[in-house]
Amino acid sequence: MTDSDDDAATGAPGTPESSLPAETRIGRAALRVADLDETTASYRDVVGLAVLDRDAERATLGVDGTPLLVLERDADRPARGRTDAGLFHAAFRVPSRAALGEALGRVRERWRLDGASDHLVSEALYLDDPEGNGVEIYRDRPREEWPVDGDGTARMATDPLDVEGVAAAAAGDGTGTAPLVDRAPAGTDVGHMHLEVTSLSAFEAVYVDGLGFEVGMSGPDVRFVAAGGYHHHLGANTWRGRTTPAAGRGLAWFEVVVPDTAALEATRTRLDAVAADSDVEFAVEGREDGFAVTDTDGIEVRVRAAETQSL
Repeated sequence: MTDSDDDAATGAPGTPESSLPAETRIGRAALRVADLDETTASYRDVVGLAVLDRDAERATLGVDGTPLLVLERDADRPARGRTDAGLFHAAFRVPSRAALGEALGRVRERWRLDGASDHLVSEALYLDDPEGNGVEIYRDRPREEWPVDGDGTARMATDPLDVEGVAAAAAGDGTGTAPLVDRAPAGTDVGHMHLEVTSLSAFEAVYVDGLGFEVGMSGPDVRFVAAGGYHHHLGANTWRGRTTPAAGRGLAWFEVVVPDTAALEATRTRLDAVAADSDVEFAVEGREDGFAVTDTDGIEVRVRAAETQSL
């Protein structure tokens, strides 16, 4: 086999096989929680998701019949420890500024707002759910308005949000007196996931070299990675000095959805090659609808094709 054949087989950097297709997106996120009733009510009444399915141990919530969040009751599992890796926030993306204003209305009326930022590419609200899991609700600006660096990478910042402007957008007439809207609109999805990790180099080994996301903006303690030039499908940071793998309640798993089975197979091939050659230890296991990767921090990401039924 020639060197070029080796590159094609392993997805070496710089080849098309090294990157995920542009249509790649985040699918569902799943959380382990102690109080299923309270947490379900929070995502229903504050985030605005509809309860699609519910029993004593599990709730599935989503928008317009599409599942976005799975809550699994696990009261016997300990709370997440101070040093544990895991979730920074799950980010629910709404389709318009008016929808973000409606979300702000629900947060103000029924919960508490912990932060609000203008990221140049997006506008975002931040809160914690009742069990301390981070939640972002955001809307993207039109892609043609995103500022870009010289290399074409979307440039982000953390500026103060025009909160009252967002509130007024919900009313449609600039008065800021819109009636409370209970549900997030069609088109809402999980736009990205942001993780707290113990090592950014280990994160890159799994999610960039293995899965095939491309690095966008980054700093000494943060990485943003994406497919198709999006500002970020995944974020990872070491801001709080997490040093141990995820073990307690909180993030159970999340999905990366690729467009078809060919992309799924290419991603699995790339991951297997990286696992064989890398010093970073992570596990890859087959699933009926794709495969699951458990990274070095104990975080599980499930990869499936869009054409397969989520399980």
